[in-house]
Amino acid sequence: MKKRITEEEVRKLYEKYGTPDHVKAHCRAVADTGVKLADSLNKHGYNLDLDLIKGAGLAHDVARTGEEHWNVGADALEALGYCDEAKIIRVHMFYSPFNPVDKLNECDIVCLADRLVKEDKYVGLDERIEYILKKAPDKPEVVSSILRRKAETEKLLEDIAKAIGQSVDSLFKDKEN
Repeated sequence: MKKRITEEEVRKLYEKYGTPDHVKAHCRAVADTGVKLADSLNKHGYNLDLDLIKGAGLAHDVARTGEEHWNVGADALEALGYCDEAKIIRVHMFYSPFNPVDKLNECDIVCLADRLVKEDKYVGLDERIEYILKKAPDKPEVVSSILRRKAETEKLLEDIAKAIGQSVDSLFKDKEN
C-alpha cells in the first residue's frame, strides 16, 4: 500500500502555510466531493484510490495565499514523500484534458471536484464557472480558455452520468441547503 497523506499531516501544512479557514473549508468540500464521486464510480466497476483523492483534495490549495500555490503545495508534499498527491496538486489549476470516462484516474476526480465546488460547497459546473468568469481578467483568451474547459467538463459529466446511472448533480442534492 502506498503512503498517503493524513488529515493530521494536512493540518500541519495548513499551519505552516497559514492557510485561511475559508480555504481549508474549500479543500474539505473538494475532498468530500471527490471521494463521493469516486465512491459512486467504484460501485460501478472503477478502482479509484479514495485515500489519494481525499488527501490531494484536502491539500490542493494549502499554499493558496502565495504565488504559484500549485507548485509550492506540490513541492511541500513531494518533500514529505507524497508524490502521488503532489502530482495532482501541481496540475490542478490548469488540468486539461480529462481522460476518457473509462480511463478516469484520481487526478481527473480531484480536478473535476475542484471545478464543481465554490468556496465550501458543491454548486455544480454552471455556478462555479460563472464565479470563475467574474474573477477572471477581462481578456478574450482567458475567457475562451475557461469556456473551452467548461465544455470539456460538461462532456465528462455526461459520460460519468452514463457510467453511474445518474447525474453528478443528483449525487449531491442531499448536500444542498
